[in-house]
Amino acid sequence: MCFLYELAVSGKFCMADFDLVPLVRSSLLEGGLLLAPALLAGLLVALVVGVLQSATGIHEPLIGMVPRLIVMVTVMFLTGGWMIDRFVSLFQVSVLSP
Repeated sequence: MCFLYELAVSGKFCMADFDLVPLVRSSLLEGGLLLAPALLAGLLVALVVGVLQSATGIHEPLIGMVPRLIVMVTVMFLTGGWMIDRFVSLFQVSVLSP
């Protein structure tokens, strides 16, 4: 292991035992994959509500926010188990693997 005080004393560059770039890359991809269902549902609801608000002439921000929030929370509840499984597998691969 390379500690900060060893780096300051020796003046040498120290690298960890694992490569950080693949870990960050897989974490970002996994995060995007986990957020995609809720964000896509929110986008679709926002488009539908936006079209309805434009057609009726009602431009109240609360009318646009409440259905989007309800749909996104519902999607999070429906896909929550899958999201937790993916988080656990990412944790096991990144932290618990040698």
